Amino acid sequence: MSLKHELWLEPDGCQTFCLAGNHGDDARNLLSANSQMIWTIEADSYFEAMTKYYAFMEWGEYQTNFPEHDQMSYAELGWDE
Repeated sequence: MSLKHELWLEPDGCQTFCLAGNHGDDARNLLSANSQMIWTIEADSYFEAMTKYYAFMEWGEYQTNFPEHDQMSYAELGWDE
């Protein structure tokens, strides 16, 4: 199961990378009114989403201190769409 992720750009240049839909509501509620969604991707896990985000931003290879958890798929974590 893949979940959609969104990258938002705020007027001050700050970014928010969050899940689309209900899972990202709390994060999006913190955005400024003039924020713009600039990119979306689908990913099966947090690790996959962050790997794609790092590639998009050209920040190099994404590393995690919690690979056992971050590489678990959203389905394995019991998340629904």
